[in-house]
Amino acid sequence: MMSDSVVIRVPASTSNCGPGFDTLGIALSLYGTLEVTRTIDDQITYFGDTPEFPEEAVTMVQEVAQTFFKQTGTEPTGFGFDIKSEAPIARGLGSSVILRGGFLAGINHLCGSPLSKYEQVELISLIEGHPDNASATILGGFTVARFCPDSNHYLGTQKFDVSEEVAFVVVSPELEIKTDESRGSLPTQIEFSKVVSSLNALAYLVGAFASANYESLKACQVDYIHQPYRLPYIPKSKEAIQSGIDAGAYTGWLSGSGSSVLCVTRKSDSANVLAAMEAEFKQIPIEIRSYVLTADNEGITVIS
Repeated sequence: MMSDSVVIRVPASTSNCGPGFDTLGIALSLYGTLEVTRTIDDQITYFGDTPEFPEEAVTMVQEVAQTFFKQTGTEPTGFGFDIKSEAPIARGLGSSVILRGGFLAGINHLCGSPLSKYEQVELISLIEGHPDNASATILGGFTVARFCPDSNHYLGTQKFDVSEEVAFVVVSPELEIKTDESRGSLPTQIEFSKVVSSLNALAYLVGAFASANYESLKACQVDYIHQPYRLPYIPKSKEAIQSGIDAGAYTGWLSGSGSSVLCVTRKSDSANVLAAMEAEFKQIPIEIRSYVLTADNEGITVIS
């Protein structure tokens, strides 16, 4: 007999990781929790207690449900959901995948688990248009995802666990950045030599995480693909990353499309790195949220 309700824990994520545009992601120890319940009607409804819950969020999970029923051949049925999340919305920490991925994991579980985790990544990637956050959030760890933009087809993910001795220091200005809108600032052409330099840094960064040689991340602070065009829209973001590196971090990057910035460091250096990053934002009148996190190597998990 299948369950009528399930609770799903979903990690936040950082994506791109510098030069790994639409490719790299890391699941982080900052969580959302979704309760998903089967209902007697055929509607997808929010049953939480948040006043004026965004209609956009309900539409997002309705799209997930429709795609799930179509791809699995499952008879459509109704579901209600509630979500509580530590991750701020539209700050480059994968909030959309916390919602979409958590809801998908919930209905997949309640329908007898017809989709594997990799198939769940494929479904969410199809909806989002890129697999970086989806791969990290659903699978956990450091992920390298392959997605063909021409066919809109997900081809797979390579996953590597990350040591708990590595800290991810995140400072998130209270500035909402929507990914789709942020993509409008990106160029249509980039100089060939800069593309080569970014690819070189990308390959070296992947090697550093794959081999757990985190000191090598110090040589990966190169990206000409997206950060030079996005960072200027977030005051003090570039300076905060550099100050974190100067304080001992291995490297740093704009998390997703922002506004959060992140530095990777030894856990023992995280307090100094955080103080240095926060000091930059304190020079301007903007509220910030700060986190010292580790990687989540488990990904989406059924907790009850």
